[in-house]
Amino acid sequence: MSAVDTYLREWAMPHILCPGCAHGIVLKAFLEAVDELRIDQDKLAMVAGIGCSGRLVGYVDSCTLHGTHGRAPAFATGLKLARPELNVVVITGDGDGLAIGGNHLIHAARRNIDITVLLLNNATYGMTGGQVAPTTPGGAVTSTTPEGNTEPDFDACKLLIGAGASFVARVLAANPLEMTKVMADGMSHRGFSFIEVISDCPAIYGRYNKLGDGAEMLAWMARCDDSVSGPLFSKKFVNHVPSSVAPPGLATGVLQRDVKPVFAGVRKVEDDES
Repeated sequence: MSAVDTYLREWAMPHILCPGCAHGIVLKAFLEAVDELRIDQDKLAMVAGIGCSGRLVGYVDSCTLHGTHGRAPAFATGLKLARPELNVVVITGDGDGLAIGGNHLIHAARRNIDITVLLLNNATYGMTGGQVAPTTPGGAVTSTTPEGNTEPDFDACKLLIGAGASFVARVLAANPLEMTKVMADGMSHRGFSFIEVISDCPAIYGRYNKLGDGAEMLAWMARCDDSVSGPLFSKKFVNHVPSSVAPPGLATGVLQRDVKPVFAGVRKVEDDES
């Protein structure tokens, strides 16, 4: 039995992830970071919203909370203030975290709540049928943009840096060793930590855009550097999307690290004069 196995709820298996989905790689990298930091399972509190990424917390043998759509940062804020001794981690997706939950996410960052947010970005709403998401690249085909997405996509890390997050990073599911290192770094940071994980969705996004299976999507992701416009674009998008829409490259690693006061609840204590 590996160290990771001790953190899993075997009775919750098998998982629901589609063949080739990188979310399982992400979960293993996260649990290896937890094991590296020697976080007690009773001190690890995981909060999730709705979507494929949100189902991951159900497989972890720790304190877990499955909240409502987009509200995981709000639930996590209340949990951290009530139980400050806990290591609170939010797992969310690009739709859950940046669309309906975007307001909660940016204000948790602004307040510098001492939690870690892992946002798994697969550029689509995977669980509900492959609709266009805030991170869907321009030109990409989805169930709601059959002729190609005409909207600009969010850069999640720039958004969170602008919101005041004190730790911001981006990692690729194609690089699990780097994922574990950055996740451990983020969870060790005092303050709001945001880590965008570029994942894949071969079953829906990859199929719509003819990107191949999971292995092929991860191989393309691994080749991402400053010479291409990003791992979620296929090569045809690089040639056809206007330069104003397609970013010149995708920065990875720790992008922001700052020391700021951590938000904490203020409890007024009155002397009992009786």
